[in-house]
Amino acid sequence: MPRQAAVRPAGKPSWLRRLAVYLRKYWFIYMLVLPGLICMIVFNYGTMYGIQLAFKDYSPRLGVWGSPWVGLEHFREMLADPSFIRAFKNTVLINVYKLAFGFTFNILLALLVNEMKMRRVKSMVQTCVYLPYFLSWVIFAGLVQVFLEYPSAADMGGVVNQVIAGLGFEPIDFLKEPAMFRSILTITNIIKTAGYSAIVYFAAIAGIDPTLYESAAIDGANRKDMMLHITLPRILPSVAVMLILELSGLFISNFDQVYNLYSNYVLSTGDVLSTYIYRIGLGGGTDFELSTAVNLVLNVMGLVIVLVANKFIEKLDVQGIF
Repeated sequence: MPRQAAVRPAGKPSWLRRLAVYLRKYWFIYMLVLPGLICMIVFNYGTMYGIQLAFKDYSPRLGVWGSPWVGLEHFREMLADPSFIRAFKNTVLINVYKLAFGFTFNILLALLVNEMKMRRVKSMVQTCVYLPYFLSWVIFAGLVQVFLEYPSAADMGGVVNQVIAGLGFEPIDFLKEPAMFRSILTITNIIKTAGYSAIVYFAAIAGIDPTLYESAAIDGANRKDMMLHITLPRILPSVAVMLILELSGLFISNFDQVYNLYSNYVLSTGDVLSTYIYRIGLGGGTDFELSTAVNLVLNVMGLVIVLVANKFIEKLDVQGIF
């Protein structure tokens, strides 16, 4: 009787076969994702070839690919430029102010609005704090200039200076005072963005189980205890994610805000990296290589900050963004 060959059990299907089965099952979902994916590849990743400008002596005649390489020359030029050092310092300081005051204010705003019991008042307050976000910085900066206008022979000045004069003090030309400009940027940024930024915390608070508050009330806890021991711990993951995202912009400034508010009077404290890059690259200058080098360094530094902050957050037993 002929010997029969041993039949080995079929192994697991290859990853290519599993992928094909998965795509065949969920093809419609991936078709919905495909247009956005193509746009991201073309406009986000496809344009990255321009990074090589930071290492080249760009010539419009030769193009990006044909221009000669100069190595790290533009990075040395960047570090030797006093205007870059000044803009870097201003950017970091302004963002630290925004992080210290704006970030904490957003959390406080969400907690305070959540404590409101009257629904109509709560809705009205939420609408009022959201509204400034939907104004462009051009309009909002115009309103700020009107409120802070210095009195002249033709008019009495803005509302703020009218109040100062009414109290018997000398009016202040706020937008021409270098020492005040960073504070003005911080305050106006809080007013414009706080309501919209707090939406994340409102959503996190809305997801908290109401029975936790009911149990705490039965045990005799007051609103302060509930906020400190129920609300804050439950929104801590959202706070951690928002903190990481805020830190990612530590070296990036809001160009629209600064450009519409600053002037030559406040360049010493108001010139930031975004206005510096605009000035050397498009606003009268043609140093595209240096502006590319600055952008590259700042984005790499931002990525490093995000990775370090995410690792630190995970050490605190809170989920990060990776």
